[in-house]
Amino acid sequence: MYSSKFLKAFEYLMYHEGGYVNDKQDAGGETKYGISKRSYPHLDIKNLTQDQARQIYFADFWMKSKCEDIVDENVAIKLFDLAVHAGIPQAVKLIQRALRATETQVVEDGIIGPATLAAINKADPTDLLAALKSETAGYYRLIASTNPSQQRFIQGWLSRAYS
Repeated sequence: MYSSKFLKAFEYLMYHEGGYVNDKQDAGGETKYGISKRSYPHLDIKNLTQDQARQIYFADFWMKSKCEDIVDENVAIKLFDLAVHAGIPQAVKLIQRALRATETQVVEDGIIGPATLAAINKADPTDLLAALKSETAGYYRLIASTNPSQQRFIQGWLSRAYS
């Protein structure tokens, strides 16, 4: 059912997301495997299985952000991880900014349409990943600088951005 690219992306995501957490200062609130009660209020988060999380990530993040259509596996995995952590529209805006940093003109609209997807697949993957990591780090720094309660997460976020 799942491509090897998605399974690798899911494994990468689980490295960053881990198990059950209920941190009152985390904007996601109660989470397990990165699935939050805030986003999925109908789920029993505490008893969520990894297989259930995999199904959610495949349908709601991998397919909706068109990662399966991205040729370079590393770019697809990074966009997927960012879509999970920041939301799909923000992740797409960040990759669109990264594309502009590699001198590819795309509209920054948060939509991964045919033009953005074609630009991603045409871009040099090494350059695009470097630019995406930089854009992601800047985004996380902005969150931490404008919301003091989130500053305690910045080191973990930056580590994730640059991984």
